[in-house]
Amino acid sequence: MLRLDLSNEPRWYELAPGVRVQLRPLTTALMVGARGDPAVEAVPAEASDEERALAFAKALARRAVLAWEGVGDGEGNALEPSPEAIDAFLDLWPVFEAFQAVYVSKGLLLEQEKNASALSPSGSSAGAPTTVEPAFRSARTAR
Repeated sequence: MLRLDLSNEPRWYELAPGVRVQLRPLTTALMVGARGDPAVEAVPAEASDEERALAFAKALARRAVLAWEGVGDGEGNALEPSPEAIDAFLDLWPVFEAFQAVYVSKGLLLEQEKNASALSPSGSSAGAPTTVEPAFRSARTAR
C-alpha cells in the first residue's frame, strides 16, 4: 500500500551526533530542480557514478536545507546554511551517508513500494542473494 503523507511541513533529521538539519519534504519538484541544477548538468559524461551522486546530493541539499543546529565554522561559531556551507557539510563522509540514508532513501523506498512483490530470495530472481559458494568440481554419482 502506498501511504501518502499529505503534510508539507519541513522535518528535522539527526545526521550526526549533536547535528540536526531541518529539511523540506522530498517532493518531485525538489528532485527535478536538483536534476536540472547547473552543477549537476556540468558533471562531465565520463564522470564516475560517485561524482554524479555527490553533485546531485549537494544540489538536492542546497534546495532542501532550511536550518540546522550543531554546525559551526572552524572557530566553533554557529554557521548559517548557505550554498557553500551546505556543500562543505556534505563533503563530510558521515554526513553525506546519513543524508542519503535518512532523507534521499525515503524517495527510493517509495520507488520500491510500487512493485507488486519483492524479489524472491528463494527463487531465481536476479536480485536474490547468493547463499552457497560454487562447487569446485562435480559431485560423484551415488550408487
